[in-house]
Amino acid sequence: MIRSTFYSLRKLLLVSGVILASGNSRAEEAAALNIVTVNYPLKFFAESITKGSATVNLPMPVDIDPAFWSPKADDVSALQKADVVLLNGANYAKWLPKVSLSLFKMVNTSSQFSDQFIPIESAMKHNHGVGGEHSHTGNAFTTWLDFSLAEQQATAIFKALSKKTPNLSASYVTNFIPLQESLLAIDAELTQIGSSLKGKPLLGSHPVYQYLKKRYQLNLQSVHWEPEDAPSKEQWETLKKILKKHPAKWMLWEGKPAPETVTKLEALGVKSIVFTPCANKPEKGDFLSVMKMNTENLKAIVNEK
Repeated sequence: MIRSTFYSLRKLLLVSGVILASGNSRAEEAAALNIVTVNYPLKFFAESITKGSATVNLPMPVDIDPAFWSPKADDVSALQKADVVLLNGANYAKWLPKVSLSLFKMVNTSSQFSDQFIPIESAMKHNHGVGGEHSHTGNAFTTWLDFSLAEQQATAIFKALSKKTPNLSASYVTNFIPLQESLLAIDAELTQIGSSLKGKPLLGSHPVYQYLKKRYQLNLQSVHWEPEDAPSKEQWETLKKILKKHPAKWMLWEGKPAPETVTKLEALGVKSIVFTPCANKPEKGDFLSVMKMNTENLKAIVNEK
């Protein structure tokens, strides 16, 4: 009943805001927006809101982590020609200071919760496939793994696009409501899962789960492993030391780990599940279907006998 009332109030507020915006606009149709995003979650949110009334581009190849992508000359030109550039914030797009973009076209989708950014306490250099060597420093940036924050990012996109094309605001409301409800439903489900885990020790294969850990109260400690790479002898020894103080029985992976790694982990009493951040476009499905699968995978830990 409370949640139903909440949704009704949200709809009323959103529709009221759109009516005001539409009332201040001209009646003629505006040209379709050209939108560029810095990661796949933002692309999915924008596409869900615009439903084909805008062009939404994610410029980096699918085999590159968008957080560590650097634009080439053609990419910079495309960014400068875009009507809207959707930013994740939390120092996600590290190339941004090197590219000249109009402030009027940039939308920082996390500016409203910058006080909730999680600083990274330590960092080490490593590789992500073809992305090159880098380190995780500054603030943790996978903000959307806290789905209450993901909802705020989607809301920021909805508001920004409604201001850009107020003649389409009514359709944006219609499209945004189910997206918002889906994000909040996943948030509620993960909250329940986190509560059911009751502080059970978990491992993360990579330091990307900070917002997931904080929001859903997971007792999680991360290492710096890659799904496609065999851990070194030193990495295995480090893991054994961690397990002595943090006796985890499950490890969350960004992607499907190599079978040999899974086997060696199981010999240590650690099972593997995939919980992918989905920063780039998945091979199958979309953002919501991937996150629902992540949630189901995490349920396996709760349901473990």
